[in-house]
Amino acid sequence: MNRTLPFCLFFAALASAQSITVPPFPAESREFFTTAQGLPSNDIRSIAVTTAGAVFAATPAGLARLDNNRWTAAAPEPVLHLASAGDQVFYTTDTALHRLGQGQIAPLSQPEALAAANNRVWAAAAGKIIEIAGAQVREHPSPGLVRQIALSPSGRIVLATQNGVFELENSIWKRILANDWSLNDARAAAFDAQNTLWIATPACVANQTADGHWRTFTGRNGLPYNDFTFAAATREPWFTTRLGAIRFDGHDFRYRQGLRYLPSDDVRAVALAPNGDAWFATAAGVGVIRRKTVTLAEKARYFEDEIDKYHRRTPFEYILEVALAAPGDKSKITQHDSDNDGLWTAMYGAGECFAWAATKDPKARARATKAFEALRFLGNVTQGGPNPAPPGFVARTILPTSGPDPNATHYTPERDAERRRTVDSKWKIISPRWPKSADGQWFWKSDTSSDELDGHYFLNGLYFDLVAESPEEKQRVRDQVTAMTDHLISHGFKYIDHDGQPTRWGYFDPESLNFDSTWFEERGLNSLSMLTYLRIAHHITGHDRYQQAFQRLVREHGYAMNLMVPKIQSGPGAGNQSDDEMAFMNYYHLLKYEKDPKIRQMVALSLHRYWQLEAPEMNPFFNFVAAFALKGATYTDAYGTNPMDLPGAEWLDDSVETLRRIPLDRVNWSYRNSHRLDITPLEDHKRENGGKGAGHRPNGKVIPYDEQFVQHWNHDPWRLDFNGQGRTLATGAVYLLPYYMGLYHGFIRE
Repeated sequence: MNRTLPFCLFFAALASAQSITVPPFPAESREFFTTAQGLPSNDIRSIAVTTAGAVFAATPAGLARLDNNRWTAAAPEPVLHLASAGDQVFYTTDTALHRLGQGQIAPLSQPEALAAANNRVWAAAAGKIIEIAGAQVREHPSPGLVRQIALSPSGRIVLATQNGVFELENSIWKRILANDWSLNDARAAAFDAQNTLWIATPACVANQTADGHWRTFTGRNGLPYNDFTFAAATREPWFTTRLGAIRFDGHDFRYRQGLRYLPSDDVRAVALAPNGDAWFATAAGVGVIRRKTVTLAEKARYFEDEIDKYHRRTPFEYILEVALAAPGDKSKITQHDSDNDGLWTAMYGAGECFAWAATKDPKARARATKAFEALRFLGNVTQGGPNPAPPGFVARTILPTSGPDPNATHYTPERDAERRRTVDSKWKIISPRWPKSADGQWFWKSDTSSDELDGHYFLNGLYFDLVAESPEEKQRVRDQVTAMTDHLISHGFKYIDHDGQPTRWGYFDPESLNFDSTWFEERGLNSLSMLTYLRIAHHITGHDRYQQAFQRLVREHGYAMNLMVPKIQSGPGAGNQSDDEMAFMNYYHLLKYEKDPKIRQMVALSLHRYWQLEAPEMNPFFNFVAAFALKGATYTDAYGTNPMDLPGAEWLDDSVETLRRIPLDRVNWSYRNSHRLDITPLEDHKRENGGKGAGHRPNGKVIPYDEQFVQHWNHDPWRLDFNGQGRTLATGAVYLLPYYMGLYHGFIRE
């Protein structure tokens, strides 16, 4: 069976529609140039690249050439337009057309556009079109204000003008019509290497193939924006706009906006190099987007190397984002703690467990073990000291006591009381929030949340099954899981802090979940979590007490029924995305270990319905969990038996597309998508607080992951705008976990 993934790359499907082979693909990187690298001005009017790869930039302060990553002066006068043909470069000033190195070749008044190809140079200026072939100069009348001149490999000349699109035939400008589209107010035009004509107007992008067939693209077809300024094409067309740049890959429009891609969103022109690099003239300098062919495995190694270089905090090596001293500058970083160090380290470690199982790379085994030991220490550090927690209590994170005391300013009882009064009436007042360890070397953070516990159990189950081999390794996992689970059982399924009271989110007990109306939103999720903890503990230790506690919660307190509605929400995009991340971690192990057919049916139906809400998010982690856990599952109701397997293969295509599109650049650059033509606002009834600021593409799916920023999988992918400052470097764990999971379970192969 053969299937085609977006971007017109063909994937050889294996024996099942549930598996796909992924060939190498292009990954993007960018570089910016300003006056700091020698440009005479950051106001770049035009850009050109010769067939030899030489790059030229036109500015009000002169023409510049890039030599060894520095710009040098090529002509002193203010330059308006650039064009190249072979290794020759042509440019216009206010009064003349020039050939670089040979001086003026024709006078011009008010130049509008410039193009060169096929041993000819064409310039539009002051109501006329000038054609230069060698020493011969011919003038043609102009059909209107010319925005761009397009020259085809076969010798066609087309003008994008204020009055429409025109082609020169027998010395007469003939208007081009695209079916029912008039193509008025044409902003840009270009021919690609296949002689295909591309026209950009505020109404649409129109494409005429060599056989004369027309296609038109609007927001309904995925065109993101339409205030065009220029176009260029070789294998694929690029369009520049006053708010970013756009590439059409043959299937989708790729929107490149913000500092992740461009020095400025005011893009004046683009030039395409022979090696595929795209060079941009912007209001804040020159930018280049480079495309390098990589494999999914190479991308994984890159992210692992970056984590090893930047993201390992303390000797225990907790994995999370770091702060940058200057936007995008990784030369000076500051590591910090977070409320979810255990969770993020667990999800990273889970990916390395799958990596070891799939590849048998010793580095993956060492990384997985390091992550397990880091989480294990969070359980050890809470024991003893001035404020000991009950056995089995794990800290959120740690800080060295050699640094500032976190209790002194930011974590005081007064601040807790204010937060309870103004933000969260259940917020816990606890002092100290950061007790000291027994050896006095560490502050450990209390008030551990349910998502932290989910992360611990998720990693413990995977580490025990896939990595731990020796009896000693297995026992370390048993000891950790036994302590945590016995803590919950002995305290009536509540998670008890050093003050003897439950943590803010540590309520898993029947009385709270089934009879306290203020906990109804957490009823399904916390029931799912608690049953998963018990099932993992029973699998790892074999102790009957965990099976007995599981059965008691199911039979006497309806926990299996509770988890069938795991999240109270309006629809796609609703509620706290952290809940989604937590739920899918738990579904994985609960359906992996649960043997009771009736309970399996209930859990499978819950996951299947949950996944249907999550499917438009194109989340490879959620998709792979559901595909594995639901394989062969069914649910029988009064009307018959229904399969729960994921339908078709779209979920697999979406997963691979996201893995490919997650940028190598993990800096939290800002992005804007709320202005896009291809976005439909999310309806108010699908969001707890209304749909303002959220939306999706015409296909109902979220914006691709190379056009937004995802730090962790609790990210809201429906959000359209993000005011990132470029001062956070996220980890690549969001890629590593689903990639290695998909590899281990055979969903993806290389």
